[in-house]
Amino acid sequence: MAGYRDLLRTPGVGRMITSQLAARFPSGMTALAILLHVEQRTASYGAAGLVLAATSVGQALAGPLTSRWMGAWGMRRVLTLTLGVCVLSVLALALLPLTLPGYVFFGLLIGLSTPPVQSAVRTIYPKLVNAAQLTPLFSLDASLQEIIWIFAPVVITVVSTQVGTVEGLVLIAVILVVAGGWFVLSPELGRVRIPRSRRAFGLVVLKPPVLLATVIGFLLIGGVSAVEVGVVATFGHDGIEAGLVLGVFAVGSLVGGLSLGHIPIGPWAMARRLVIVTLGLTLAVFSLNIFWLGGTLLLAGVGIAPVLAVLFAITTASVKFSETAEAFGWAGTGQLIGAAAGSAVAGFLVDGAGPQGAFLAGVLFTLVGLIVAIVFVRSFPDLRERDASPYPDTEPVTIPR
Repeated sequence: MAGYRDLLRTPGVGRMITSQLAARFPSGMTALAILLHVEQRTASYGAAGLVLAATSVGQALAGPLTSRWMGAWGMRRVLTLTLGVCVLSVLALALLPLTLPGYVFFGLLIGLSTPPVQSAVRTIYPKLVNAAQLTPLFSLDASLQEIIWIFAPVVITVVSTQVGTVEGLVLIAVILVVAGGWFVLSPELGRVRIPRSRRAFGLVVLKPPVLLATVIGFLLIGGVSAVEVGVVATFGHDGIEAGLVLGVFAVGSLVGGLSLGHIPIGPWAMARRLVIVTLGLTLAVFSLNIFWLGGTLLLAGVGIAPVLAVLFAITTASVKFSETAEAFGWAGTGQLIGAAAGSAVAGFLVDGAGPQGAFLAGVLFTLVGLIVAIVFVRSFPDLRERDASPYPDTEPVTIPR
């Protein structure tokens, strides 16, 4: 913990972590808010899962592109534009009388306009700390983001079930404006400029570590999203039990991230951490009792932040600084497509086989991720003897004679 305190004392680090967590707080609310709103309006978890899938697909399509735009147009310009469109889309989904195609359209638009906060902040981090502090900073970031998943589901569940689903979506729009504006106005966004990438769009994802981060992120978040749908289907939308159980899931991730953040990242780090997630989700399948689910998801959560920390570190350690935003955009795309797949599959399994079908889907997603991490272990960079800093951008320099 002393090392984390030193990190937070570094100029700009505390402000960046706090403002980006606030700006991303709606990300822990939006899926549940849409799920509860659309299910209430259509009486179908399958329809709600389809809208969630559209939102995630929109984010997946836009993520690498808007991240790359930040190198060409500047971070503040891109973040402001996407933030404005996203707020209007959330309000339209909440307030307009829509049929299922309308919900799908605005869900897609919300996804397409999601501000690329994660890509921005994880591109800025290497410029705020020295090389030795970067991997612990990624671990701290992955851990503290679980604060979002601890509190955001509880907040949006209480508001949506006790006040109304429309009010829940309006709350998200308000937080986007206030917290997103705080992040956009942070001084660090003006001090760090992402160089324009000289490589063709999309080539960075072909680097093995970036591709592995994208694929495993897809499978991990697919499993988590399936579990989220399963928890909501188990406890319904008339109480706060679903939000509390998902909050416990996130507490496990926070504890795991802070506990394992100091461990050096070797080639087998990913597989070891995915074992924890897969084991916990497997145990969750056997009972839908709230205490059993709370305990097993607490265990599964212990591996989530550590897995994400590995994903962040191997991504930034494998690319040039000018490519970091786009690389994180692709990694984010993998996670968002996973969220789309996990939500859609789980939604239809709930309609056809009950909540346990969603938990089984979560197990299968993470199990495949574990297999990928084992089979391709030699493609993971060994960061035990080096830092996770991106490679510097170099270009020929003309020397006057």
